[in-house]
Amino acid sequence: MQSRVTAPSLREMKERGEKITVLTAYDYPTAKLMDEAGVDVILVGDSVGMVVLGFENTLPVTMDMMVHHTSAVVRGTKHALVVADMPFLSYQTSVEDAVRNAGRMLQEAGAQAVKLEGGAAALPVVKKLTGMGIPVMGHLGLIPQSVHQFGGYSIQGRGDDAALQLRQDAKALQEAGVFAIVLELVTPDLAKRISNELLIPTIGIGSGSDCDGQVQVMHDLIGYSEEFVPKHAKQYTKIAGQLKDAFRAYISDVRSGKF
Repeated sequence: MQSRVTAPSLREMKERGEKITVLTAYDYPTAKLMDEAGVDVILVGDSVGMVVLGFENTLPVTMDMMVHHTSAVVRGTKHALVVADMPFLSYQTSVEDAVRNAGRMLQEAGAQAVKLEGGAAALPVVKKLTGMGIPVMGHLGLIPQSVHQFGGYSIQGRGDDAALQLRQDAKALQEAGVFAIVLELVTPDLAKRISNELLIPTIGIGSGSDCDGQVQVMHDLIGYSEEFVPKHAKQYTKIAGQLKDAFRAYISDVRSGKF
């Protein structure tokens, strides 16, 4: 049986030049299929709010919601490293709140690591959590929990000042102890530079192919929605139409008396 991927093993993958695969999951059966397929990391993202729960953004997602979904994902995995997103206001209010909530992710939900957003402002929390032995994944670039501050979902790192700030934040997070950093919607050239400057792996989403790994939202990957598809998403199938065909066939069979 394959051993479970760990936070340190991701750094070893980077050193070997082996790309890291990351997908989001929010339930047991999906996580089980991903795990059996061999994905390295499963991220239980606060994106659950948008793609599963129907919210406009990630801000309404609570700790109880994240613990609920993360525990289901953990039960479906044996190989993948399970990383749980720390939702809005679960770590920004105080270091004490961050410790308590990150502890819930590991103790109640069974996650092996947590992910939180932000650069300099997040450093005290990162240092405290990593100092306690809680693995932390960072997240820079477009940080969805600050969508109102950014004014939408746009490319980050344009201009010398913005690029320098992202590079400094990435290095500071590495020094604070994160084991990897998600780079979301960062200009590809900058994402490549940051990846080359860091010893820890970068996981890109909409940031080009030169990051050390890639993460995609599962629902985008399989075409679960017929409405909005992000420009950076690659659809490997379009399951929405297949599901509707199956539902319609069932309805027809029941109404006709075939089933």
